[in-house]
Amino acid sequence: MTVDSAKQDPYQLVWVKSSYSSEEGGECVEVAPDVTGMHIRDSKDITRSALTASPVAWAAFVDFAIGQST
Repeated sequence: MTVDSAKQDPYQLVWVKSSYSSEEGGECVEVAPDVTGMHIRDSKDITRSALTASPVAWAAFVDFAIGQST
């Protein structure tokens, strides 16, 4: 199958695993942005419901997390 022949669902979320997650377990998080905000889920159990944060809430979380890592 080629990219041109594939029909991609425009409503399907594209999940990205955190660079801090590993195949060895531990804290594994995936995020997927869309127009409503940021969706967050446990990458070890993707059958569970995802959380959704508004763009403002996600930005505040990222600002807080960056401040904690310095």
